[in-house]
Amino acid sequence: MSPTSPSSNVEEAKKALGQRLRELRLDAGLTARALAALCGWHESKSSRLEHGKMAPSDEDLRAWTRHCGVPEQAAGLIATARAVDSMYVEWQRMERAGLKQAQESVLPLFERTRRFRAYQSWVIPGLLQTSAYTRAVLETIVALRGVQDDVTEAVAVRLDRQRVLHSGNHRFAVLVEEWVLRTVIGNPDIMGAQLGRLIEVALLPSVSLGIIPMGVPRGAGWPVESFTVYDDTQVNVELVSAHLTVTQPAEVGMYVETFAALSHLAVYGGNARRLIGAAIQALG
Repeated sequence: MSPTSPSSNVEEAKKALGQRLRELRLDAGLTARALAALCGWHESKSSRLEHGKMAPSDEDLRAWTRHCGVPEQAAGLIATARAVDSMYVEWQRMERAGLKQAQESVLPLFERTRRFRAYQSWVIPGLLQTSAYTRAVLETIVALRGVQDDVTEAVAVRLDRQRVLHSGNHRFAVLVEEWVLRTVIGNPDIMGAQLGRLIEVALLPSVSLGIIPMGVPRGAGWPVESFTVYDDTQVNVELVSAHLTVTQPAEVGMYVETFAALSHLAVYGGNARRLIGAAIQALG
C-alpha cells in the first residue's frame, strides 16, 4: 500500500481543527456572521478558519473560544494548531537559522528512537554518510536554497549523531535505491569513499542494509519520496520543498506498509555488496 499524497494528512488535520471550531460556534448558538462581528473580523475569515483554509493565530483561537463561551478550551486548540503547523515545514523556514540548528533539532528524536526504518531514493542516508559526502550534500543545499553557510558546523553535528549506530539499543533497517549508488555526489573520490563506508556500516550487527536493484519489477513497491519511520510513532518525509512530519497512527501505518513492500524488492548481504562494488567500479 502506498502512502497518500504527502500533504494529505496535513490538510485533513487542518479540516479537523476547522470542524472543531465550527462545532464550538454551533454549540454557542452563533452564526458565522455573528461570531465574526464579536471577534471584530470579516465573516469570510470565520469561513476560512472553519474550512481549514486559513491557519488560526493564538489570538484568533482565544477570541473564538471566548465569544463561544468556552475560554478554557483555548489552550488545547492552540496546542493542536501549533502541532498542525509543525507537520509541514518549508525547508526555507526550517533552515533559516542555519543548517547546524536544523541538524541539532532532530537529535532528541534520534536518541529516543529504538527502531529506525529509512528509505532513500535521493542520497545515501545521513547516518551512513562520510564527512566529505555530507559536506558535498550540504554545500549543494546552501547553493540551491541560499541558506546560511554553516556547513562545517552542520557536518560536525551530523557526524556526532552517528554515535547512535554504536550505542544503546538501536536497530536500523535501511533501504537505498541502486541509482543512489550511481549518483556521484561531490566527485568520484568522495563517492568512492562513501560507497566503501556503506559496505563497512552494513557489517554492523545493528544495521540491515538493502539495495533495491535497478530494473526490478516494482509492483507494490513503487518509488516514493525518501522517508524515515521512527519506531511506530513518527515518520519524517523529505519533499522537494518541505519537511513533512507524520504522526497520525493510520498515516504512520501506511509508511510502515510501504517500507515492508519496498524491502521485499531489495537484496541484502553479499548481493547488496556486489551492487555497491559494481557502483565503485563504474567510477573508474
